[in-house]
Amino acid sequence: MTQRKSAGTLRPFPYVSFLRVYEPLDAFSDAQQLSILGQRSRERRITEELDREQSLRRMLRPVSDPFPHHEADLVRVLHFPMVSGTTAPYYCPNQLAVRTTLAAESLDSSLRGPLVDVLVPEAAREAQQARLDPDTFADSVAKLHTRSATWGVPFAWFVLIHEDDLTEVIEDGGKVSTVRVSVRINECIDRGRKAVAQLAVGAPELDLLEELTDIIEWLGIFRLDAVVEVDYGPVADRVFPDESPLDVRLGIESLAEADMTGAAASYRRLASRWIPIRQLARAS
Repeated sequence: MTQRKSAGTLRPFPYVSFLRVYEPLDAFSDAQQLSILGQRSRERRITEELDREQSLRRMLRPVSDPFPHHEADLVRVLHFPMVSGTTAPYYCPNQLAVRTTLAAESLDSSLRGPLVDVLVPEAAREAQQARLDPDTFADSVAKLHTRSATWGVPFAWFVLIHEDDLTEVIEDGGKVSTVRVSVRINECIDRGRKAVAQLAVGAPELDLLEELTDIIEWLGIFRLDAVVEVDYGPVADRVFPDESPLDVRLGIESLAEADMTGAAASYRRLASRWIPIRQLARAS
């Protein structure tokens, strides 16, 4: 089921995609519920605008400091259809303070030399640590609701969604700002486990097997009545309508059946769609 919506004046950032988990209100702590209740009536479009405005303010600071300071954590709301024909609200906290802290740690392990200190100065890190509550930080790290990827959507994410899942196409000025596909988490876990079993037989050496195993373990942290959302981000304008979920599924099935011709055909379709986008990461 595909729905089309207008993004208004929203102007997206470069290619970042998101994998989010939304849960019912009673899945959160009392403190989190208070924050959610204060934001639950806000339109998704407004939340995305606020997120981008805050990101711009952090980037435009006179001194390099990528961390959020004292902004209230944003909450995204997803209204997902029920069997009864009505919709129910589900919530995904942004957890930005935790995610930026983890991203800085990841950057520190992947980069060497003075560049790290330029991007994330030591003074900014120390200030961020002082702002964090050790107890809530540990809880958030154990249950992060959002994963992100740059320059494309990871193929492992496509295993979780099918072409007939609930799909929202967000348009702005004739362009696709993003595409969001949402589905029950139990279906995602079932699809992921099936793919893992097929890959374990047909292609155990593929990185996709390890990536899927990790995602299934992550999804297992959440309640089975949660909802998963794949948010393409602005890369959607280059690929939508997108047959990647079908191509990934057919490719895995072909590998399980030792059909190398079918697997190669699926990979060629995926490569023709996504390799040019990922090459933009190295473009000058």
